[in-house]
Amino acid sequence: MAPRTHQPLAERLRPKTLGEVIGQQHLLGPGMSLRIAFESGQPHSCILWGPPGTGKTTIARLMADAFDAQFLSISAVLGGVKDIREAVEQATAARDGLTQQRTIVFVDEVHRFNKSQQDAFLPHVESGLFTFIGATTENPSFEVNSALLSRAAVYVLQSLNEGDLKQIVAKAQAIQAVPAIDEAAIDRLVAYADGDARRLLNTLETLAVAASAEKLTNITDEWLLRVLGERMRRYDKGGEQFYDTISALHKSVRGSDPDAALYWFVRMLDGGADPRYMARRLVRMASEDIGLADPRALRLALDAAEVYERLGTPEGELALAECVVYLAIAPKSNAVYKAYNAVRALVKKDSTRPVPMHLRNAPTKLMKELDYGKGYRYAHDEEGGFAAGERYLPEGLEGQVFYEPVERGLEIRIAEKLRELRRLNTNSDR
Repeated sequence: MAPRTHQPLAERLRPKTLGEVIGQQHLLGPGMSLRIAFESGQPHSCILWGPPGTGKTTIARLMADAFDAQFLSISAVLGGVKDIREAVEQATAARDGLTQQRTIVFVDEVHRFNKSQQDAFLPHVESGLFTFIGATTENPSFEVNSALLSRAAVYVLQSLNEGDLKQIVAKAQAIQAVPAIDEAAIDRLVAYADGDARRLLNTLETLAVAASAEKLTNITDEWLLRVLGERMRRYDKGGEQFYDTISALHKSVRGSDPDAALYWFVRMLDGGADPRYMARRLVRMASEDIGLADPRALRLALDAAEVYERLGTPEGELALAECVVYLAIAPKSNAVYKAYNAVRALVKKDSTRPVPMHLRNAPTKLMKELDYGKGYRYAHDEEGGFAAGERYLPEGLEGQVFYEPVERGLEIRIAEKLRELRRLNTNSDR
């Protein structure tokens, strides 16, 4: 390997051009919104919102290069109004100097600035003194002042996928920053990185130091586990243990065991699972296993996901834990899940049945003359708001039943209502 420099690997591999950026092609690909912004020659204020290690700082730097602008960086974690004042002074000097250079002010973790600090940018953004670029891992709708948000385009960055991360490993190897790595070890590294390029690069740098100390020329999966220890063993996102654990959580919720569900939930978090992933799985459980037996469960799951977006780790994880317990103790029903799958299977194999004439829309005179909508009964005008005996399924599917509610939770009442409606249909003379 070539001699190591003091410059961190993340800096050595930082893209110098837009074409070198790995990932974010939904924004940077040909014809995509951020690529068009780069090619316009006219910088504009924006918010880069996405998980850690997705290239927010890199894109901001490249934007400054593309517009030949002075790049000023402020950390909202460490900085304050004093840093904003200094940025204003530097931007004024650049604007009024001989070169009349533009300035881009990049604010990392902008959500950490309070309202008054964010407000301090407004007059200078409006006057055009500098272009403001904020980077945040939190939902800007909640964390960025509406006045500042209204003056900035929001670009949503995505976690890097497996292929993106493997490209980064290959680039590190191409500059001989790390020795050869077995495929199994690369898979584990990519899983551990969980879409975060910075985490991957920092881990590669740690491995390079350890490998150099032991004079290794090849990194195996076994050596990787030994060097990086428990953090790699416990979190293997692409492996069997990860999916076994999420399966245990889902089945504990389905089985109405709140203690076991909470245990597996915490095991997932402790193993490094992304809480946002956990939130998505809870929403799925609410719709698949609880459904209309307790419709509040889905709303609670969505609320828990939103609370986590607002609070982050660790505070927001409590809302997810609350949701886990609620889902576990809620009445269970997969009736809608089964009905949906049954209809999907039927539609996939069935012919395209025509819409019954009385259900068709008739916006034109010709359609009315062709009897579109003729004989349709407006349910609100019928007794009890129900057109007994009316047919809504296509010909050949009359009387077909897909949804069969269970005798649990709210579906007990839903079942009673359906039985009464079906009785009225049966007794109807229409």
